Amino acid sequence: MIARLLRRNGWSSTEAADLARLMRLCAELPPPPDPLGYYPHAVELRERLRGRLARVVSPASATRAEEEAVAEQLEEAFLEFYAHLHGYEAPYTREERRRVDKSGGYWCHAGGVSPILRARPWVGADTCLVDLGAGNGLQGLLVQALFPHRLSVQVEISSRMIEAGKVLCEWLGVEAERVRWVERDLCTLSVEELTALGSDFVYLYRPLRPEGPGRVFYERLATALAATAAAGREAVVFSIADPLRPFLRGSWRELYGDGHLTCYAVGGEAPVRRRKSDSRVGAP
Repeated sequence: MIARLLRRNGWSSTEAADLARLMRLCAELPPPPDPLGYYPHAVELRERLRGRLARVVSPASATRAEEEAVAEQLEEAFLEFYAHLHGYEAPYTREERRRVDKSGGYWCHAGGVSPILRARPWVGADTCLVDLGAGNGLQGLLVQALFPHRLSVQVEISSRMIEAGKVLCEWLGVEAERVRWVERDLCTLSVEELTALGSDFVYLYRPLRPEGPGRVFYERLATALAATAAAGREAVVFSIADPLRPFLRGSWRELYGDGHLTCYAVGGEAPVRRRKSDSRVGAP
């Protein structure tokens, strides 16, 4: 029923089913631990989500307009909870803020659920997903919870955000060995280090302005992706507020674009790697 309602919001059948799974997961888990005091409204927002889910019924007489209203309220409740946990008012130190401001990065803005739900075809059991500028890693952790894969690499400048992410990792029931946390300033990563991350799925939300130090970073990332392709491997890139396109080289193609999220395959035809048996989040 929940998935059917969510289709009223424009999600495909598969995306709606996956979103319903995420909603149930967040509602059925206990409130997220908050030993660091970063999520003061999490309990309230989770209860709001639980309340919306509890009121979902299947009245035969419901009109399309009524179903659309319920679907909108349900998704809004989930997104409020998700955005709060994402930590957009992140606890960066003064020095970390100075460095990110200098490079023009975005402050841990929530990338939305679209990248999570659209990841399904490109994430399989052997995938290594790298989030460049991960914040507390919630985006990658939700992908890992929904579509279990070999490794999620969370690259983040803030040790506090990494500490918060480890708490969320345990809360979501994601095995610690499936997540690697890397505390680094993206501006300092070399081509060799970016290549060594071993990713075949890269996620980024314009972590740096594409000029000055940021331009150097995107040039290095494009070089690392080209090296991956030259080695006969393929990488998929999900880019929010996409800064990467001008720097891509070699064999690449756009998989999807809507003005917010742009997806690329670098290194040839991207196969569908997802296996249904990988999912550990229950059906809606």
